Amino acid sequence: MMLIGEALIGEAPELAHIDLIIGEKTGPVGQAFATGMTQLSGGHTPLLSVIRPNLLTKPACLIVPKVTVKNMEQAALIFGPAQAAVAKAVADAVEDGIVPTERAEELVIVASVFIHPDAKDYNRIYRYNYGATKLALKRAMEGFPGIETVLDEKDRGAHAIMGFKVSRLWDPPYLQVALDNPDIDQILHVVETLPDSDHLILEAGTPLIKRYGVDVISKIREAKTNAFIVADLKTLDTGNLEARMVADATADAVVISALAPIPTIVNAIKEAHKTGIYAIIDTLNLPDPLPLLHELGELGALPDVVELHRAIDAEKTEHQWGSIPEIKALSDKILVAVAGGIRADTIGDAKDAGANILVVGRAITNAKDVRQAAEMFIEGLSKEEIDQFRVMTDF
Repeated sequence: MMLIGEALIGEAPELAHIDLIIGEKTGPVGQAFATGMTQLSGGHTPLLSVIRPNLLTKPACLIVPKVTVKNMEQAALIFGPAQAAVAKAVADAVEDGIVPTERAEELVIVASVFIHPDAKDYNRIYRYNYGATKLALKRAMEGFPGIETVLDEKDRGAHAIMGFKVSRLWDPPYLQVALDNPDIDQILHVVETLPDSDHLILEAGTPLIKRYGVDVISKIREAKTNAFIVADLKTLDTGNLEARMVADATADAVVISALAPIPTIVNAIKEAHKTGIYAIIDTLNLPDPLPLLHELGELGALPDVVELHRAIDAEKTEHQWGSIPEIKALSDKILVAVAGGIRADTIGDAKDAGANILVVGRAITNAKDVRQAAEMFIEGLSKEEIDQFRVMTDF
């Protein structure tokens, strides 16, 4: 048996982060325990958890510091409140039935403990590490998190220390604001004016990128840190190179023209997925995207989003939304975007046709009140801003 647990509790600099494994002495955890005791490395010397000198915990627990200990003051943080906290948490976990009493002799624990060198408050160090150790043990014994929790949270959560959130398209429909005006000052004003929303996508339009290059994405990112940003390159050649350029510029998606050669499209999609960004196929000037999509499916390179795009110069023509059900039938993960002359009074038609993303440009960016115009479209999506007020509680 080898069970794994993790927990983060508290506030910096006394914040506590515990990673641990628990299992039998005769198994891989026992081997790791013995190896940790005998193969010492400078600055990370492990120590046993003791409730007080001469009183080990049961199960025995080996504490491995995550941060190099450089002086006696830092050593005192580990050998004092952190050691006591881990030991007490292990003992209480047995008393509370988290770890079965009858197995306390046969199990061992290896706990990796983080103590920031700037931590000073012994009381907080003790309390945070006690709570984190006990919670990590409980999670290990209960198998937390379940795969359902992981899949539900992977696109919603944000790493506490990273400082920003990588947005994903997990809860359609969305409003995508096309930033086509090749005037960076005007664009940044629009971006800063737009509301924060779980259902808002920003598109660095083709004219904007043609004038300023993909570096314009970084400027948009500075104005809206957590935004999902699409780079509308309409790639026609060197697909893998352009997808990599977009990913390096911190965009979340690259737009590839459906008119590009099949190898270009395949290379762009595969490179996008390799770098962790979305691949969008823009069907501008392609009357029927289904034959192309079937061919891409056979090559194992379906896009994440298919954009049914009516050009600005052809806005008086009919929208080609009839193929949306057939496109979605290709994969339960494909999203469909509609673009070209989308107005507030056509939101319902687009949604009824099955569109997941409504791409709107001048109706928002040229509006007298940009924020109000965007909010009107978002309201038309009929989606609650659930994540704006969500309190993260893990058990």
